[in-house]
Amino acid sequence: MKKLSLRFERDETLSDIEIVVRASEETAQVKEIIESLTRRDDMKLTLLDKNGNFRVVDEKDIVFLSADGKQVIITAKSGVYRAKQSLQNIEQIMSRDFLRVSRFELVNLKMVSKYDFTIGGTLRIEFKNGMETWASRRYIPQIKQRLSGKEGYLC
Repeated sequence: MKKLSLRFERDETLSDIEIVVRASEETAQVKEIIESLTRRDDMKLTLLDKNGNFRVVDEKDIVFLSADGKQVIITAKSGVYRAKQSLQNIEQIMSRDFLRVSRFELVNLKMVSKYDFTIGGTLRIEFKNGMETWASRRYIPQIKQRLSGKEGYLC
């Protein structure tokens, strides 16, 4: 096993985190490092149920999240929950499977069954559980850009 050297470099031109693995050749160790960096365990959120009890909900079970005043309502396979964080704070910790479709809503792309772009330029999003939501026109360009080339997300 070769020696591993890690360092942080500040680059104010970047908006995302960029990780580069440098080596003289692509060995099994290099592949293992890259895989471990890209592998992500499912996020688990601690939320409040309708009775005010704390529940742990897997991120993968969340259908969509919507802002409601100073709290966020989370609709999941197992029920409806509340979080007292802002939608923006929650969005920052969620995986790339989640997409903002309006100022007040995030959707789990893996829970979407159908997208309908209307002639008027709006977007209806239908979920596997039969629920639906509408994307804000303002977010349509970002949604189209994100979905383009994402096989499995477009129906």
